[in-house]
Amino acid sequence: MAEGNGVPKNGFVDFQTDPTRYRHWKLEVRGEVAQLILDVDEDGGLFEGYPLKLNSYDLSVDIELADAVQRLRFEHPEVKVVVLRSGKDRVFCAGANIRMLAGASHMHKVNFCKFTNETRNYIEDASAFSDQKFICVVTGTAAGGGYELALAADHIMLVDDGSSAVALPEVPLLAVLPGTGGLTRVTDKRKVRRDHADVFCTIEEGIKGRRAVEWRLVDEVLPRSRVEEKVKARVDEFLARSTRPEGLKGIALTPLKREIGSDRVRYSAVELEIDRETRVATLTVHGPAATPPADPDALVAEGAETWMLRAARELDDAILCLRLNEPGTAILLFKTLGDPALAMEHDRFIDENQQHWLAREIRHLWKRVLKRVDLTSRTLVAVIEPGSCFAGTLAELAFAADRSYMLIGQFEGDNRPPATLTLSAASFGPYPMSNGLTRLQTRFLGTPDSVEAAKAAVGKPLEGKDADDLGLVTFALDDIDWEDEVRVFLEERSSFSPDALTGMEANLRFGGPETMESKIFARLTAWQNWIFQRPNAVGPEGALSRYGTGQKAAFDMTRV
Repeated sequence: MAEGNGVPKNGFVDFQTDPTRYRHWKLEVRGEVAQLILDVDEDGGLFEGYPLKLNSYDLSVDIELADAVQRLRFEHPEVKVVVLRSGKDRVFCAGANIRMLAGASHMHKVNFCKFTNETRNYIEDASAFSDQKFICVVTGTAAGGGYELALAADHIMLVDDGSSAVALPEVPLLAVLPGTGGLTRVTDKRKVRRDHADVFCTIEEGIKGRRAVEWRLVDEVLPRSRVEEKVKARVDEFLARSTRPEGLKGIALTPLKREIGSDRVRYSAVELEIDRETRVATLTVHGPAATPPADPDALVAEGAETWMLRAARELDDAILCLRLNEPGTAILLFKTLGDPALAMEHDRFIDENQQHWLAREIRHLWKRVLKRVDLTSRTLVAVIEPGSCFAGTLAELAFAADRSYMLIGQFEGDNRPPATLTLSAASFGPYPMSNGLTRLQTRFLGTPDSVEAAKAAVGKPLEGKDADDLGLVTFALDDIDWEDEVRVFLEERSSFSPDALTGMEANLRFGGPETMESKIFARLTAWQNWIFQRPNAVGPEGALSRYGTGQKAAFDMTRV
């Protein structure tokens, strides 16, 4: 795989880790309560050239956090409450490391902000759908991304000691915005008054004590002398309200089986191949080779090896690998291979066992992975050919695509049966996008009756003409036109400006209602993308470049 701009220490950004390799987080599980302790190793950054002082973070810190949140759901389903806190005495978290931001490529900064946003959303998803509640204890300063981490929690406790404070100082200090959803969570989640939020976001020192509570920036303050007593009392309250079942035993999220080559990553159920000359990445998901487990007990016994879980984890890793290690790729082309009937059996098994914690977590993982697909800044294309397995959950890859091409009939000389697309109940609720709608609801905003027509076809293997009639594919083509149509599209798309395509695709993918999540990604990240290129932030006299030098930034004061 190619290295990204700004080479990490090992030449490859790897999103796979486990608690035995954490350098920045400590995960402690004691019965129904877990503690996630941020104690950043200053020398453990992803790149050379900056120490991670004051519990500041870079992508390596968030990779560990994302892994920990995932493991709490799968390996520790007995946990009902998670306490987020700092392992350092006088600072909670200083936010994203400034030297990292100043020195990283634009591509890396934006992908860093996106992954961090997704990780914060995963914390909120665990609370909303798995009833694993998060309490954040802020001792010392929680600034910028540090406060944004606290904002992801269900309850924020701020020590009232005259020095502990929460702050979003990016505007006055760095000439950028809180890049992990800070502004949006302040207004939409914490429902802070607009004028109070305006004051809060324009002062460097932040807000302390009772005012932080009165302005809804935190939920309570507590004296330093009674921190542990007060935290225990709050944890006990959350435990008393928990609806999580008792006596659950988790599964081990074993390491992914991967072979990483110069132009491919091969997993057990997923393959990612990179053609750097054409700028096309082909991601192939292999359907199941065997029937689903016989019952929930068998599902637990299979653990991380069960196909639905294994394929989701591998697809997630492949998407992240592409984002950070192959910035020159223009197009992500989705293919599937396998038996659609077997894939539908696995879908039915997960659907019928939603009362079981592991089946439910697997479905929620697929929801999160598919959202990651939606939010990936590449042109997404699905190619549905004979031998494909776009059935059930895998059909969502076709609906996530910006365009889909489906062959009508067979290729000349190919004795495989015609390509089909098969809908299951999974396309009608379990996998909402960031806008709160399913991909089919988003596709048919103007013709909602089309969703009902598609629902009537659940379970039927639809060939090209039928799928086209239902509006489920962009183009259904016969063998004569297939090769030229697909080739011309790929060549044309690769020739367009990547900046224009990123803006176009982000605008077109999320029609319909706005949610806090869609605002964070579609609005805030777009502005962050723009602001991070402006000379006022990254120019030689910009705020990020001059931060810590004693020199004041020189701004171009023109409003654009």
